[in-house]
Amino acid sequence: MQRILLLFVMCLVASLSACTKKDSPNKGGGSAAAEKSHAPEVSVVSISNGATLKLSELKGKVVLLNFWATWCPPCREEIPSMMKLNTAMAGKPFQMVAVSIDEGGKPAVEAFFKESGMSIPTYLDASGASSKSYGITGVPESFVIDKQGVIVKKVIGGVVWDSPEVVSFLESLMK
Repeated sequence: MQRILLLFVMCLVASLSACTKKDSPNKGGGSAAAEKSHAPEVSVVSISNGATLKLSELKGKVVLLNFWATWCPPCREEIPSMMKLNTAMAGKPFQMVAVSIDEGGKPAVEAFFKESGMSIPTYLDASGASSKSYGITGVPESFVIDKQGVIVKKVIGGVVWDSPEVVSFLESLMK
């Protein structure tokens, strides 16, 4: 019982710690992606090599789709754990897709990574179509998508992504 209460409190704190923008990416009216529904298609561009990535190309992998921004404190706080998670998942059927919603685009993200010494697999969505199709209202907002392309978890706010519980959950989805 204490564990459930602790999990509830952690989720509540995480949801209250998300950053929002006056001009929310969902202001245009996209419908929110929901748990247990098929993940909407995403077409984003890698900041590292300019290649386009479509979510549908990742079938057979567990995907962590994370919407974030360099100006968002909770986003910045969760990046080190995302880096550790990405390293721990190397060679496994897992793909991290961190979509920056920064208005400054690639230069803003690259400057942030250079200054902070951090880096995660980051993609850009210049049109904002991805954030609209997922109905995000702030950042960070994350979606865990199973190997069949179904959203199994939506998380609003920052998470310690390399915690044993999260790693175990993700690994269970890979079976």
